[in-house]
Amino acid sequence: MAQLTPGDTAPAFTLPDADQQSVSLSDFAGSRAIVYFFPAALTPGCTTQAVDFDAALSDLAAAGYTVVGISPDSPDKLARFREQADLSFTLLADPDKTVLKEYDAYGTKVLYGKQIEGVIRSTFVIDVDAEGTGTVAVAQYNVRAAGHVAKLRRELGV
Repeated sequence: MAQLTPGDTAPAFTLPDADQQSVSLSDFAGSRAIVYFFPAALTPGCTTQAVDFDAALSDLAAAGYTVVGISPDSPDKLARFREQADLSFTLLADPDKTVLKEYDAYGTKVLYGKQIEGVIRSTFVIDVDAEGTGTVAVAQYNVRAAGHVAKLRRELGV
């Protein structure tokens, strides 16, 4: 799968959230969604990134953005993560890595100098039209957990 770029159609998805409820990209029809992919709930880097997104939620919402985090974790683990980190945005489970692969957010990456297969920390801003079809406005791969949200906010002018 090739990396997504601005202007590409965003792959549609329907995944269970931390409460086992189905959430689809089309649920965000008529808005802009920030969809970010993270490797593992309850880990230091992923917690830092999630807490940063949570702290920015009100400003992002005021600018018309909704935040959604997706990882290969189970809904139960995501529920524990949400509770432990006191998160108030939607977390989706993709244990089969289907959506991760469609967004090219799963594949070969370098970790501690070694090539491994895993989640590529990535963030997408998606314009979802009234019919629920998404268009990629921003595609960022290999982002860093710390400082990423602040950088994204600067780039979005939020």
